[in-house]
Amino acid sequence: MIDLIAFDADDTLWGNENYFYQTQNEYAQILSDYGCKEAVLERLHSTEIKNLKLYGYGVKSYTLSMIEAALSLSFREVPGELVGKILALGAKMLTEPVQPMNHVQQVLEQLSQNHDLITITKGDLLDQNRKMKKSGLAKYFSDVIVVSEKDDAAYQQIIDGRQIKAENFLMIGNSMKSDILPVLNIGGFGAHVPYEFTWEHEKLADPVQHENLFELKDMREILDLKFFN
Repeated sequence: MIDLIAFDADDTLWGNENYFYQTQNEYAQILSDYGCKEAVLERLHSTEIKNLKLYGYGVKSYTLSMIEAALSLSFREVPGELVGKILALGAKMLTEPVQPMNHVQQVLEQLSQNHDLITITKGDLLDQNRKMKKSGLAKYFSDVIVVSEKDDAAYQQIIDGRQIKAENFLMIGNSMKSDILPVLNIGGFGAHVPYEFTWEHEKLADPVQHENLFELKDMREILDLKFFN
């Protein structure tokens, strides 16, 4: 029996990573005088990963990393005009439309009738709450939990707080690394629904095989899991 079902937010309930890819292309164009696209994006990626422990996840931290990478590439001589353009890229990401993924509303509508649904996500609290509100999906969830990191301890704390066992917990998400693997590690169930884009930081070197793992092609297949039939 599943007592609690948690959904990831970005790239599970709605698309998000595609906006980062679009921004990267525009960022590389803005800084084209300081390196080829590959070199610019490599510097951005390394800067972003370095800053995760300082700034965490989300658009605001990403914008800070874009500025820092630009300063590094230009030997701290990037013009203020270009910094302004980079800030505008970040602001644009914070105002992009939030469109639920295909079949998400149908699945939430059905599951919420008999199960407690929550969202567990990383990122900026203000931005994630904004996206939840704009998506129109908030009515299906009893809680929206924003964590600094999705690891074994974070998931354990959440289920302990709700006084349930890991074997009665199901997590649904697009990232095997942060949405699924930690939940499997503590004895829960994970349903992996892949998205067309995957952030490099979320990729795993080896495939995951586990008796509590369900590999799905799209969101509708959640309703066919053994728990709901």
